[in-house]
Amino acid sequence: MSEQQFRAPSLRILYDPQRVTAISPEWLEAGFWQLRDGVKAELGGRGQALQLETPVGPAVLRRYLRGGLVARFSHDLFLFTGYAKSRAFVEWSVLSRLVKRGLPVPRPLMASCERHGPCYRAGILMTLIPGARSLADAAHALGEDDWRRLGIVLQDFFAAGVVHADLNARNILLDETGRWYLIDFDRARILERPARPAPMLARLNRSLDKLGIEGPRDLLAAGQD
Repeated sequence: MSEQQFRAPSLRILYDPQRVTAISPEWLEAGFWQLRDGVKAELGGRGQALQLETPVGPAVLRRYLRGGLVARFSHDLFLFTGYAKSRAFVEWSVLSRLVKRGLPVPRPLMASCERHGPCYRAGILMTLIPGARSLADAAHALGEDDWRRLGIVLQDFFAAGVVHADLNARNILLDETGRWYLIDFDRARILERPARPAPMLARLNRSLDKLGIEGPRDLLAAGQD
């Protein structure tokens, strides 16, 4: 996929010129869409993910927000060490590379990094996966073939060197055609070698345990060391 960058004195926006032809920084602000009744659903999560109806089609906006104790002092500001190192631009880079490899992820549309002195705020806008349900919501209706296909998809990501920072049952989606996707690549990275599946699968299994989801989980690790 292609990429261009909009520059202002304290703002940088990466965007896909094939999908976004007019740059509007407001598109990366939740308030802009709320005032225009463009918010169709709140998808939850610390990143304030919102399902939107935009001029370029259904999309998901996620702002990067602080978690834990530090959130009491800084809601959405992070230490600035360069635009390219911002969480939004790093996630854009990961998604862009995975889209080019043909792996099932949302296509990034816009990503912003706005500097505020020594800190920055950021957001990312991505395509919505139509009719998708999370593994957490779909698990009760899954058959053995569904679990097997999910295991194959996960293996494709691991073989591509993807290290997902939060592989859990809500970051795995099944679309209306039966295709599996991974989402939320904040703090993810891509290695130059295959990634170790064990830590990510352990995190996924903890998530499934917490939700009381059984199923043939051995199929998720099929063919992996």
